[in-house]
Amino acid sequence: MHFLETAHFGTVNFSALPLTVLLLTGLALLFDFTNGIHDAANSIATVVSTRVLSPLTAVAWAAFFNFVAFAVFHLKVAGTIGKGLVDPNIVDSSVIAATLFSAIGWNLLTWYLGLPTSSSHALTFSLIGAGFAKGGWKVLEWDGIGKTAAFVVLSPVVGGICGAIIAVIVTWLFSRSTPSRVQSVFRRGQLLSAAFYSLGHGGNDAQKTMGIIFVLLIAASQGGNAFPTPGDVPIEVVLACHVAMGLGTLLGGWRIVKTMGQRIIHLRPVDGFCAETGAAVTLIMVIFGGIPVSTTQTITGAIIGVGSLKRLTAVRWGVVAAVVWAWVLTIPTTAVLSYALCWLFRHV
Repeated sequence: MHFLETAHFGTVNFSALPLTVLLLTGLALLFDFTNGIHDAANSIATVVSTRVLSPLTAVAWAAFFNFVAFAVFHLKVAGTIGKGLVDPNIVDSSVIAATLFSAIGWNLLTWYLGLPTSSSHALTFSLIGAGFAKGGWKVLEWDGIGKTAAFVVLSPVVGGICGAIIAVIVTWLFSRSTPSRVQSVFRRGQLLSAAFYSLGHGGNDAQKTMGIIFVLLIAASQGGNAFPTPGDVPIEVVLACHVAMGLGTLLGGWRIVKTMGQRIIHLRPVDGFCAETGAAVTLIMVIFGGIPVSTTQTITGAIIGVGSLKRLTAVRWGVVAAVVWAWVLTIPTTAVLSYALCWLFRHV
């Protein structure tokens, strides 16, 4: 389907925007870039650890499909981030700056530590924390927050179930095939599953940054002419977000690849195919629902679901526990940090 039929784009006159807004837009794109670096591991960990592709080829493959996702998916996730978490009428430069500094700081810290935490949750809960600092409870959009919070738990569970179901189907279909034939088929099949997953990753994660820039432009355009079509995300913003994420993915997150692709469970090409396909199915379902989920949690859940079918002891539960603790800490840490930063920006 042609992308103009699946997405609604507006236009924006950047020359009419204040310098502060332009700087914050650049900061949002920097977050998208760090998101690409941090979450590159999600897209390539399985295909690299199974040695189907070299690391360099894998990140180029993932970056391409991250970018072209804008041509496939409607911008529902961007709408949820832009309007569905906090009242856009209270958003100003202090809220956006606190959100982005909090999310970028957490991304860089956890990337350095090699923890596959969620960039999505860092951004989402940073925005909620900063919005709360600005306007209190009344500015929070509880319907959108409720859906997002529910999928903090549901996304790895659904990813694990989808991965396990696909693994069962594949095992049944290839029950009479020799191991060498299975290896040969799924070494090629992983190219498709990695592309499918990267498409879902680009369609979900790049839209979150679009949502931040979208709400910033809405706030900046009140009473002005910089953003004449406030119901639509500008095409310049859509393309810039996908380019930033694609470039970040090209740099790759090698520290996190090891955790995702080797330390949780030893993966074969058929395991990688099932995990990536299960995670991709989950991501595409929630994109159409406009729910900003964690791609990190989704692929991790799928890897665990596939691995647990072999035997529960095949999963290194100690590594899983450390990853889950990092997920849990992301939400309060980023919310409190962005709250403090927003308070600081407003009073200094």
